Amino acid sequence: MNQPHSFYIGLMSGTSLDGIDAVLAKIGPNGEASAQMAVSTPFSPGLLQALVELQSPGPNELHREKQASNALALAYAEAVMLLLNQAKLKPADISAIGAHGQTIRHQPELGENLAYTHQTLNAALLAEKTGIDVIADFRSRDVAAGGHGAPLVPAFHAQQFTSTENIAIVNIGGIANLTLLPKQGDVTGFDCGPGNMLMDAWIFEQQGNRYDKDGAWALEGKVNDALLSKLLNDPFFSQPPPKSTGRDNFHLSWLLEKLGDENDLAEDVQATLLHLTVHSILEALARYAPQTQKLIVCGGGAKNKALMNLLEMKKTNFFKHALQIATSDSVGIDPQLVEGLAFAWLAWAHKEKRPANLPAVTGAKGPRILGAYYPA
Repeated sequence: MNQPHSFYIGLMSGTSLDGIDAVLAKIGPNGEASAQMAVSTPFSPGLLQALVELQSPGPNELHREKQASNALALAYAEAVMLLLNQAKLKPADISAIGAHGQTIRHQPELGENLAYTHQTLNAALLAEKTGIDVIADFRSRDVAAGGHGAPLVPAFHAQQFTSTENIAIVNIGGIANLTLLPKQGDVTGFDCGPGNMLMDAWIFEQQGNRYDKDGAWALEGKVNDALLSKLLNDPFFSQPPPKSTGRDNFHLSWLLEKLGDENDLAEDVQATLLHLTVHSILEALARYAPQTQKLIVCGGGAKNKALMNLLEMKKTNFFKHALQIATSDSVGIDPQLVEGLAFAWLAWAHKEKRPANLPAVTGAKGPRILGAYYPA
């Protein structure tokens, strides 16, 4: 059985490809989790390039993927050791690492026995280098049970974000996903569209910058309503939950195809992409949880001032009643650490043999214990 409180480490590197978040979590016997310390480390240029290239089919990709999975394990191990040094802890003090890996394919809708999702990571090498048990590959078990394998954080949100109100959590990473926590009824959730991914891809294409700090470049442009409508016409947005998405659906080539021969100013495209993220979040929330009283924002998008301001400004277009919008800082969790904390919690759930998917969210046939175990 678990000790009264145990230490776990959650490792998250998301769709935005902005690096590694390593979170030291203290988890109680009932799964109550708190972040004790965290470090964030960027990918090396070589690893970043390898991961970007693996997002699309290419020559010799089996070998390249295996090399990237080794490099990612080593980068994860460095982040773990940095975290342990700062916390003055030893590997023996950690119950397990929950490691997300890097998604390079996500195809949950291919049909029974054909669907798959793949997060690259040599988890055995990570266990070897850290001397800590590793739990990885959390999504595959849900997919095997007919689910999307995503989003997985709603079960953690339901554990952590208790309220007497109808609340929703939106995690805005590369993809934006919603968790709906009504006062009465089941917890639900789904991916609602691109978060930072397209904005990051466009500014990198145009300026070589990895992201648009505070949305400053988007604020220089004007939204193109015709382009926004064209983007929102993508079938994903009208598809009912359960649903999940990723770089397989939304990527630079998708955007360029939608742009066609239009000669928009680059900053106008960026402004339109910002509106796409905000519109798709609020529209999905209004459609599936119109009673929501509070929206809690986490993920990297919570740091984007222009995005947060636009959510506040546009909410009255979708909600007649007062909708409070706040970052997860308001409930004591750094927005950047929520997903890393969630994967520490998923490792705890695996060790405790506790199912951690929500079939109402993923579409799986039932609750399943998630993850594959790699002992140190």
